[in-house]
Amino acid sequence: MSYDTRFGLNFMLTPMVKRLLIANGVVFALTLGVGERLMFEWFAFQPTEIVFRPWGPLTYMFLHGDLGHLAINMLVLFFFGPPLEARWGPREFLRFYLVCGLGGVALSYVFLPASIVGASAATYGVMLAFAMNWPNIPIYVFGIFPVLAKYLVGFMALTSLLSAVDSTQGGSNIAHFAHLGGLIAAFLYLKADWRTGEALQGLQRATRKKRRLAIVPRDEAEEESAGRAPSRKQAREDAALYDRVDAVLDKISAEGMSSLTAAELKLLDDVSKKHRAN
Repeated sequence: MSYDTRFGLNFMLTPMVKRLLIANGVVFALTLGVGERLMFEWFAFQPTEIVFRPWGPLTYMFLHGDLGHLAINMLVLFFFGPPLEARWGPREFLRFYLVCGLGGVALSYVFLPASIVGASAATYGVMLAFAMNWPNIPIYVFGIFPVLAKYLVGFMALTSLLSAVDSTQGGSNIAHFAHLGGLIAAFLYLKADWRTGEALQGLQRATRKKRRLAIVPRDEAEEESAGRAPSRKQAREDAALYDRVDAVLDKISAEGMSSLTAAELKLLDDVSKKHRAN
């Protein structure tokens, strides 16, 4: 599985993704060393033991039943995690990852309470976030068949839903409700824009300040910016630019971050870089 980088997603393994890959690998090696029974008994999520092992909703994400289970989840994290971390930053990416994992616990607990292990809920959430940010990027399944990200993730979400319904009738021992819970948690988290609130507020404050510098009379601007006032032409261009940014911020408030076009995302990125440089 790979994705096309023609849309500017230059692949690079990011710090938090690297740490998560290492952590999952180390825990799997430890499981092989001390025994699956002991590790699962103490660190899997077990609804009946939640009072005595309250860490289970977090630690279950790092346990895997076999090498195939681990490999699939880590490949998803490896391919889809870095672009998101590059956009959000490591701390925000980790928060999102854990929220998706907890969403898997919640839905599984409500509909089919059973012991669960694995990072699938978290990695399903990562896939959904990737598809919501870059819906039209082609994903090459098995490195051969191109499928747009939005269709691939939509298909996987539908499969999880149908499998979860089937599992209530004893059709599978796979934690499909955990997968579905990760997708739902990711969708709600992104639509609520909890992760972007602080950053957008900072950008909004910056654009207001820039606009004020751009439209005040030249002598006042010089007084405020210590002699670095923009020319009248530059002031008009800056005012127009920040009007566009305000329109994008209003759109985010009304429709959510996932509603932005590629051009609008690029505008925010460019203005953010310009703000940091100043």
